[in-house]
Amino acid sequence: MSSSGGVVRRSLLDDLASSMLSLIADRNLAAGDPFESVRSLAERFKVAVPTIREALRRLEATGAVELRHGSGVYVGRHIGRLVLANPLAPTPSADRLVELLQARALIEPPVAALAAQNRTDAALERMDQHLAEAADLIESGDHARLAEVNMDFHRSLAQASGNATLAEVVESVTVVNVREQLEILHIHGDRQADLDEHRAILEAVRAADAELAERLTREHLDGVLTVINDRARPPLS
Repeated sequence: MSSSGGVVRRSLLDDLASSMLSLIADRNLAAGDPFESVRSLAERFKVAVPTIREALRRLEATGAVELRHGSGVYVGRHIGRLVLANPLAPTPSADRLVELLQARALIEPPVAALAAQNRTDAALERMDQHLAEAADLIESGDHARLAEVNMDFHRSLAQASGNATLAEVVESVTVVNVREQLEILHIHGDRQADLDEHRAILEAVRAADAELAERLTREHLDGVLTVINDRARPPLS
């Protein structure tokens, strides 16, 4: 395929994905609602079924739709988010990882303080479950899934704050940058230290100690940032 053909194909897939998102919005569909079948979408947009499947897979990578084998296409749980992941993004650079951690270090510590003030039993239970799963994944060596569970913990911590807008901001940063989070975990390497620090943050939240929860969260993210700076960036000559 020529380079121009590649550009045309990518544009077609992007246009199809955008059109399907517009169709979901126009119909006021919510997460979990059934969407049109692959064949119906192919007929609607007058393209081949494999092309529709490829466009849907791109949307599935953002969490906007879900493809259930033998059942059909459903609206994904991240359809309502203002920012969606880009599955075509290049491998993250060291500078990109540092910027992401700097942003998180500014946003998440005060959110943890709010979580300590507003947490519920249900929120504490969710975070307990995330940490229990993380411990199992460290033992089994499933590091890809571990990165996701670590981010689940941070998102549940934000949700415990009781501030839906802040929770949305934290979710945007963590979900949209899932590849970056996996790379950070790979570079940082000390998975047990991560788990221990998460446990300490949770205990501060459980104890309703807002100041300690904020400080521990800041120290946790600053510590990861220091490692990324040291290991991912080459030393100055």
